[in-house]
Amino acid sequence: MKRLKQIRYAIMTECALLVILSLFLCVRKNASLPAASSAVSETETQAKEAEKDYIKWVEFHAPAEIMTAAYRLDVETYGEKIHLDWIDLLAYVAARHGGNFPDSAEEELRKAAEELRSGETTIEALTADLEYFSYYRSAYSAILGGFVGEYKIQKVQEDGSLRWESCYGLKAFSPVAKGFYYEDYDDFGTSRSFGYSRPHLGHDMMGQIGTPITAIESGYVEALGWNRYGGWRIGIRSFDKKRYYYYAHLRQNFPYNKELKEGSVVTAGDVIGYMGHTGYSDTENVNNIKVVHLHWGLQLIFDESQKEGNHEIWIDCYQLTRFLYQNRCETVKDENTKEWHRICDMKDPAVDRFLKNG
Repeated sequence: MKRLKQIRYAIMTECALLVILSLFLCVRKNASLPAASSAVSETETQAKEAEKDYIKWVEFHAPAEIMTAAYRLDVETYGEKIHLDWIDLLAYVAARHGGNFPDSAEEELRKAAEELRSGETTIEALTADLEYFSYYRSAYSAILGGFVGEYKIQKVQEDGSLRWESCYGLKAFSPVAKGFYYEDYDDFGTSRSFGYSRPHLGHDMMGQIGTPITAIESGYVEALGWNRYGGWRIGIRSFDKKRYYYYAHLRQNFPYNKELKEGSVVTAGDVIGYMGHTGYSDTENVNNIKVVHLHWGLQLIFDESQKEGNHEIWIDCYQLTRFLYQNRCETVKDENTKEWHRICDMKDPAVDRFLKNG
């Protein structure tokens, strides 16, 4: 009997220990739920970020000649009943050829323009069977959206005076001021090794130290200062926030227009800085770039997460540079301040809207 009681006591003790252990494990599991839930939530957030519906890759292959042809058709039809949009025309040709522009591109572009101007068709009907037209339309609008429009500019008269004139056309400028020589070639994607191996995501324009650099498009200064790769550099964001212009390797000791600071608003064609060869150094104001040149890059931003994160989009600017050569801003030097300034001021409605609406 005594032995039986001992066995019964041992069994009850073991059961009690099992109950306590079960309760302990249950409490521990419940306590860990928030952390697990947080991990799941973070994973879901990352997945949702990856699934966001915005463009994550763009290649731009439109030749300067095709851009010029489309641009001229846009200007020619301005004010007509049917106004051709140069971006629509470019996107139409691109959608027909998977983003490429074959030898027949200009003929195709002009034929489409004739059909549209005559009222024979509409851009919606013309592109109805082109699966990727909307993609190219969105991508090319992000690249070229601030280039063409209405503006006012001063023009020099015969007596040397300046008179304001209202215009419609190209209101974006070459980054190198008129009258200053430069050399360039298509160097997009070539290798760079300082810091780490990486492709060249911009366009280099070789010239002389101190060459005035002008704003390609109106916008606001988002970055200004030293970068170990770009040296003294300026980053200007378009007002619609889709384009980020990066101007790098600016002049040692005198890199910028002295009035500029982060947040400054600039008009296309304004002198923003001066060509140099700073960069490739953790120490500020050092010339470690061998060849004097301007590096300018164009980043497209469809979602703010792309600015300095995943899915960065930098496009080849060589053809854009060739296209913009037709519009170079003439400048003059102030011998007192040593600054260069544009001769003819421009009024861009985009600047006025931004200053008014913030």
